[in-house]
Amino acid sequence: MPTPSSIMDTNSFRAEHADRLGARDRELAARRGRLLGDAYRLFYREPVHLVRGQGQYLWDADGVQYLDVYNNVASIGHCHPAVIQAVAAQMAELNTHTRYLHGRIVDYSEALLATLPPAIDKAMYVCTGSEANDLAIRVAQACSGGTGIIVTREAYHGTSALTSGVSPALGSGQPLAPSTRLVPAPDRYRVDAPDLGLWFAAQVQAQIDDMAAHGIKFAGLLVDSLFSSDGVLPGPAGYLREAVDVVHRHGGVFIADEVQPGFGRSGEAFWGFARHGVTPDVVTTGKPMGNGVPVAGLFARAPVLAAFSDRLPYFNTFGGNPVSIAAAQAVLRVIQEEGLQQHSLSVGGQLLAALQALGTRHEAVGDVRGAGLFIGFELVADRQTRAPDRERALDVVEALRARRVLTSVAGPHGNVLKLRPPLAFQAGDIDWLVGALDEALAVTAQRG
Repeated sequence: MPTPSSIMDTNSFRAEHADRLGARDRELAARRGRLLGDAYRLFYREPVHLVRGQGQYLWDADGVQYLDVYNNVASIGHCHPAVIQAVAAQMAELNTHTRYLHGRIVDYSEALLATLPPAIDKAMYVCTGSEANDLAIRVAQACSGGTGIIVTREAYHGTSALTSGVSPALGSGQPLAPSTRLVPAPDRYRVDAPDLGLWFAAQVQAQIDDMAAHGIKFAGLLVDSLFSSDGVLPGPAGYLREAVDVVHRHGGVFIADEVQPGFGRSGEAFWGFARHGVTPDVVTTGKPMGNGVPVAGLFARAPVLAAFSDRLPYFNTFGGNPVSIAAAQAVLRVIQEEGLQQHSLSVGGQLLAALQALGTRHEAVGDVRGAGLFIGFELVADRQTRAPDRERALDVVEALRARRVLTSVAGPHGNVLKLRPPLAFQAGDIDWLVGALDEALAVTAQRG
């Protein structure tokens, strides 16, 4: 049997859970099962039937309110009025592809490129993060002349043929590409190294050497700078510099997957990679840039992109269409005008402190780390050995769902709560989250 997907299977509904549902939701789940492909998954042993969202809150079909501590796709909050108005207004005027002149895509490109290092001066648009990372891999391979891509051991970068081949988090049922190499994530909690940056650079170097030994030319390193699927590993800031130096010494391309770390999420910088003092060759983004509207992008240094774009035309039918770009413009404007990066830093800092204090009261909490409104809350069976406690983490997630707080797990052991709310999350929501988590930890300890 293949190993399960850490991002799909660890917290999913299964047919044997159906008896827990009321008649309405049991029928809906059964209809879904009959009509949708078997690859789909639902969250929770008792799935949540959601019908409405606003800001950081969601409501189910019975009118019960939930706190969303997981959904970064609705980056500035569910159903944000600015996005709704921008999309509706543009949809009423025109929506078409990018082979006609239209001002929005140019205006947005100027505005977004202004947030990036000056060396990154070209933009391309697609509809999803998977497409952005797929294109980025093609660009890296064209620029380097190689095929080998290095990612971390629990990375997730997409669902296309190329990106699933560099996404070990999808589980062993999805084979990795023969030219993919894996490195352990820079986990300060579990890696005993005096300098995490030098340690990580050595891991990258070892895999470049392995590629060479097998006749594979190195193309690039692709990482999410908060190592989200690896268990949320934000620090210490700066530890990517040495690894990026290794990549460049070997003629490779550094791709920063900013689908999750970007757009002010870390609070410390607008882009996750900026916390490390590095300039990527390619930056990719996903649907959070449009608050869930299908829009994503690739932003690159012109010389890096040239090896691809000078040889091949590229056309993504509705990538960068006026309606999706209107959503992206609204998101960027809200982040900047409402100071959401600083908000993420401030409120995220308060939340991190509250969660760390909670951790001192529960032996099951091994580590609490984060940057802005992106926090990893790691559960262990033993603090001394740091043995991961996956079952406890899953039980805690279910206990939180019962207390109307929605989140999930991450990391290779499935034992890290991934706390990543919309940026609409407020200081006033901290008590709800921390109180529910306190109760969930207590209840699951009694079960043990």
